[in-house]
Amino acid sequence: MTFSVTKSFLSSVVGVALDKGLIRNVHDKVRDYSPYGEFDSEHNAKITWDHLLRQTSDWEGTLWGKPDWADRPAGRVTEEIVNRDRFEPGTMYKYNDSRVNVLALAALHVWRKPLPMVLREHVMDPIGASNTWHWDGYHNSWVNIDGIEMQSVSGGGHFGGGMFISAYDQARFGLLTLRNGKWKDQQILSEDWLEMAKTPTPVQEDYGFMNFFLNTGKKRMPAAPETAFFHLGDGANVVYVDQENDLVIILRWVNSGKMGDVIGKFLEAQN
Repeated sequence: MTFSVTKSFLSSVVGVALDKGLIRNVHDKVRDYSPYGEFDSEHNAKITWDHLLRQTSDWEGTLWGKPDWADRPAGRVTEEIVNRDRFEPGTMYKYNDSRVNVLALAALHVWRKPLPMVLREHVMDPIGASNTWHWDGYHNSWVNIDGIEMQSVSGGGHFGGGMFISAYDQARFGLLTLRNGKWKDQQILSEDWLEMAKTPTPVQEDYGFMNFFLNTGKKRMPAAPETAFFHLGDGANVVYVDQENDLVIILRWVNSGKMGDVIGKFLEAQN
């Protein structure tokens, strides 16, 4: 289980959709692509793909029985928290798996086939990943698209589901992002997409598209180059990507508070 590193696989299938023209622009309103009501409210209608990818949407609602306020609430859940005023999309960062699940459902509407199939066909098989990984949703996260029942997968692991994957397969994905989306002679993810994914979010400068964490100002990892980035999940589970040192490191179940120290030890040993 790799927890929120799952988000990097989710954003990648959105990136492939953009590269193939299934999504025209990350600044398009998601409502125009997802006709099932998740973006019908006055607030949600303003949300773009960029807002969801950067976790700045402040989407309101309940999906698969999980309300937005239930994931990492700011203090004890009260009526005031549940009914609070919403932030304008793009103005406030909030790490929230309910909203990530909304992105997964919207991407499913775009692709019209299960996202694990999309990921396998367009990313994992081309980079030589094994057949052991699997990406799950919830028991109740099924939808009917074109007469076919499909499970909408979860974007993290906070409520269950998520990506189960070996360290070797994660390393292949890390190497793909290290090489700017190219695997041998095939461009799997476009360079334009990855540049956007690594662009700091204005209201959260150490975060790009989910789940590209950045080393802006070298705050998270003082020993690492500022250009280093990492796909991060609880545990901590880490795919560290360092283009300056041509290095990918997979860490699993490392104390998150010591992550920077561990990376520093690797870099010290390399030099």
